Amino acid sequence: MSQTHIRTEGRAGRITLTRPEALNALSYDMCLAVEQALDDWRNDDSVAMIIIDAEGPKAFCAGGDIAEMYHTGTAGDYAYGRIFWRDEYRMNAKLAEYPKPIVSLMHGFTMGGGVGLGGHVGARVVCESSQISMPECGIGFVPDVGGSYILAQAPGRLGEYLGLTAVRMGPGDAIHAGFADHYILQDQWHALISALADAGDLAPLKAAAQPAPDSPIAAQQAEIDALFDGEGLQDVLNTLRASDTDLAAKSLKTLMRNAPLSMAVTLEMIHRLRGPGLTIRKALEMEYRVSHRIMEHGDFLEGIRAQIIDRDRNPNWKHAHDSVPAVAVSQMLMPLGADKLGFEED
Repeated sequence: MSQTHIRTEGRAGRITLTRPEALNALSYDMCLAVEQALDDWRNDDSVAMIIIDAEGPKAFCAGGDIAEMYHTGTAGDYAYGRIFWRDEYRMNAKLAEYPKPIVSLMHGFTMGGGVGLGGHVGARVVCESSQISMPECGIGFVPDVGGSYILAQAPGRLGEYLGLTAVRMGPGDAIHAGFADHYILQDQWHALISALADAGDLAPLKAAAQPAPDSPIAAQQAEIDALFDGEGLQDVLNTLRASDTDLAAKSLKTLMRNAPLSMAVTLEMIHRLRGPGLTIRKALEMEYRVSHRIMEHGDFLEGIRAQIIDRDRNPNWKHAHDSVPAVAVSQMLMPLGADKLGFEED
């Protein structure tokens, strides 16, 4: 059975994820199907815009389907994961750079690969059930699929906070942090999609948009900026330990569960990317440096084992939280030379 329903309705190309039993986790085949649809519709004058949504009550897309990466990686085959990530990142870039309007409707859980699918398009819609996060540091990875691109542009030090703690953003938080644009109650989405398909432009969306709910994260912005202002992981840990606030204690508890190398690399990525020269391709290319190496030299396989395969929640990370070697961070982010991420199909 197909995991995506791709068709045209009115003037819109429709992409619907149809894997609700797996929280619409993004498989390799799904990535390729989405990319093929984008290519087919690019020069099709009958398709004026694209709408991306998902079936099921719980999730737009709760991340990438990483079980196969674990099984191939533990067998010493790193090629499958590298090909998956390379092709997925190319699809992420196409979404961000697409010449026609794209609307994503992100209900429920939107995590990791779901952010890559819905978080880079021109009109990102959330609703009352939306919960958006980048949880990669908890499984020995780093925010990828262009997540570092959004984190580097988030206000203040929210990028560091969201990337390291994987805090779930409600709709108001997501709009404040730059992960979403519009808030519309979910029971209005069916009518909205019909209106968009009829119009072939974003006018119905702008008419339907409602005031965003309050953002708890925005209310904590000043404290987050102070707690996560450190240059490296050790600085952040020291600041959190020296603070007696509830936010600091909760954040520290989370960080002490996550992979130390992943968090140190995440901080370095965000700091390198932040600035006026940032593009989605620059972020994806840096992320791929890590993806290419993470199974062989990082904590990714151990993180998946502990969280998803054995579920003992007791990972044996390569480094202690207070002693991540700077050279290990640098090695993860070194240019890949001939293996550098390209954005053309092989």
